[in-house]
Amino acid sequence: MAWLTTGIVQRLGRWTVAAAAVAMGLGVQHCAYPHYAGPIRPADGQAEEMSVADDGTVTFTRDRLEVSLRPMTDEELNRQFASQSQAGPKSTNPYTFADADTGVVSPLSLGRFTVFRLRVKNYAYPKVRIDPARIVLRTSNRREYWSLGFGQLDSYFRAYAIGYRGNEYNRYQERLDVLTRTMFRREAVFSGQEAAGYLVFPVLHPDVEELRVEVLEADLRFDYRDEPVETARINYRFRRDIGRVTPEGVVLKR
Repeated sequence: MAWLTTGIVQRLGRWTVAAAAVAMGLGVQHCAYPHYAGPIRPADGQAEEMSVADDGTVTFTRDRLEVSLRPMTDEELNRQFASQSQAGPKSTNPYTFADADTGVVSPLSLGRFTVFRLRVKNYAYPKVRIDPARIVLRTSNRREYWSLGFGQLDSYFRAYAIGYRGNEYNRYQERLDVLTRTMFRREAVFSGQEAAGYLVFPVLHPDVEELRVEVLEADLRFDYRDEPVETARINYRFRRDIGRVTPEGVVLKR
């Protein structure tokens, strides 16, 4: 048995050894509590042009222009796409792991993405344009997450379309259809119009507690070449509780 254990150490490294030890009946004496992360909610200290609603929406207002951002939980997204969220791993809700989600952030149970709903109401300018590719999520511990585009999400889900045929391919197409219909697009919002859609970021690391979503350039006015001549930089501040979960299910917040 000793030579077998030594061989595993040399070939697989120390992290695989723990799993190998369990398999060989050696046991593991201690293990860390899994991570916990609560829902994202607005933080205190928003900028002057910002307001916070009871449902967690943070709104930037300038004249009669409103640009609102609301963090979405997996539970809300599962309700929003109920018919695509009832088949576990075979569900076609592209934003969550559907009814397989446990709500606890741990190495074995992570959310699929971090999702916000962006809404623009333009009653102030001839047209307004916001590019999702120019929106970044930054954290107090210096992590940075950029908004994911449709092409990136297509590549992510393409890996599930085994052989590009049959049921797996159909599910791949259904996920793309939902993304096409519901993601926020880089399109002009003309005077008197409203637009809304989802922004998708990578899942946050368990140590992220304070964060801000930055719209780097909201284009407000344009020249004759359709180039922006007036822009706004918008910062939305959020936070969440983080900690650990004991074997008894008790959350120990940090």
